[in-house]
Amino acid sequence: MTTQLAPAPAPAPASDTTARRDHIYPTLTAAQIARLAAHGRRRRVEPGEVLMPAGEPVTRLFVVLEGRVEGVRPSTTGDALVVSLDPGMFTGEVTMLSGRHGLAQIQAASAGEVIEVGRDDLLALIQADGELNEIFMRAFILRRVELINRGVGDVVVLGSSHCQGTLRIREFLTRNGHPYTMVDLDNDAGVEELLGRFQVSAADVPVVICRGDVVLRNPSPQQIADALGFNDAIEKTHVRDLVVVGAGPSGLAAAVYGASEGLDVLVVESTAPGGQAGSSSRIENYLGFPMGISGQELANRAFTQAEKFGAQVMIAKAATKLACERRPYALEIGDGQRLPARVVIIATGAEYRRLPIDNLPRFEGAGVYYAATTMEAQLCAEEEVVVVGAGNSAGQAAVFLAQTAGRVHMVIRSGGLADTMSRYLIRRIEDHPAIVRHVHSEIVSLERVGWRDNASGRVETHGIRHVFTMTGAVPGTRWLAGCMALDAKGFIKTGPDLSADDLAAARWPLARPPHLLETSLPGVFAIGDVRAGSLKRVASAVGEGSIAIAAVHQVLHE
Repeated sequence: MTTQLAPAPAPAPASDTTARRDHIYPTLTAAQIARLAAHGRRRRVEPGEVLMPAGEPVTRLFVVLEGRVEGVRPSTTGDALVVSLDPGMFTGEVTMLSGRHGLAQIQAASAGEVIEVGRDDLLALIQADGELNEIFMRAFILRRVELINRGVGDVVVLGSSHCQGTLRIREFLTRNGHPYTMVDLDNDAGVEELLGRFQVSAADVPVVICRGDVVLRNPSPQQIADALGFNDAIEKTHVRDLVVVGAGPSGLAAAVYGASEGLDVLVVESTAPGGQAGSSSRIENYLGFPMGISGQELANRAFTQAEKFGAQVMIAKAATKLACERRPYALEIGDGQRLPARVVIIATGAEYRRLPIDNLPRFEGAGVYYAATTMEAQLCAEEEVVVVGAGNSAGQAAVFLAQTAGRVHMVIRSGGLADTMSRYLIRRIEDHPAIVRHVHSEIVSLERVGWRDNASGRVETHGIRHVFTMTGAVPGTRWLAGCMALDAKGFIKTGPDLSADDLAAARWPLARPPHLLETSLPGVFAIGDVRAGSLKRVASAVGEGSIAIAAVHQVLHE
């Protein structure tokens, strides 16, 4: 089996490798261990004793005092060693923050002694102790990156690089930072034996095998999340201070600021953290990242940060209705569950507008894409591609794809890029020999990709197999069903944008006017791309998330 997650990094110098290893598996000092010991209990362990089984919710961390502890991946062909930990080292990776199911079994390799620290005690400690926070958070994040790069996980995906469903599943797992092994039915040896062992056929593709025995045939994201226990640690019935709908930059910012200030926060996300920004190949104008950062990396960092402060994030659960008749409000998530909340923040963002072509669904995920990440770039290396759009997302995609594609055609409905794209991206596009711009043009066919020059009426057709469309914005508000005032395009009106007529129609019940980001429904806020008048920039979305929390505190104290 082969892993196909990301290109392998270039070998690092020995000194760099050693330093990175020390960050991934650091050895704590005696003083640091003493501070940990005050939050846990010492206990003896015997050879072979299982401290934490694989596949169960992670509730404890172990610090090795004496002897050796191992992390192993149990399998039908024998246990595979993942890591060996000596005295001063500790177990755990990012599942320690979320309480999700562990990927490896933790067991004693010899007789010895450990400190056992409960998950809640660990979270409290790293929030209070700056030094230990840095050590644990860096180790947890780097360990998850190492597991992903090595393909060490509890998921195997059987599929084809030409299969729409396979790409959808790989994107879901990758954007949620979950390690998996990809078995390409077109190229990998031993495929027939694997299909026979799990009693599946090529017609069942894509197939996801979870924990070695749960077989899912062409599963939805929710089925995968349920099988992997993504949300098992989340209590779903008690009334939260705050429920945030959507885990894009604005929603994650609200979660970080809310949870860090002591609010009980739950985030509900329909697919994966990051929103549209999470699918961006590189963001270079976000403050504090002069070398740029991929949207997925930014989203993963924000997600981990939110969990560190105690926010919980429910994955692959789409909001279907807001029960807004009385307070506390309740968010319905499609499977009969209702999540009650004193305050709600809507951060459901906007999605790219679909091309107005009849047979579009046939090509979505199999030739038409709404993201340009490493995964999509691998599918079209050395080929010609089309990027539709004139905003920053389209520009970032064109520049990124031009690194590996044979040629990038930018199809632009307007007369140019100056009014809609950052200048640094325009310069790169203008200077790149592989990028060709077609202004006053729009896509008219997909069977053979064709675009029409609206000035002359001439249509060009090409045998191009990959189209990346990043144009327009459709707000994620269909599920709100009249709960609050929207503008003519369906975006949520907030604060000063709410007219007297809007408030009268909504029967605004309070003497005060709505807060800056508050909707026509008291105690419900809208932030980020879903809000009417938002700037559609990552930094602006993050700022709105933090601003909203200040008003949330005021509402909770009313």
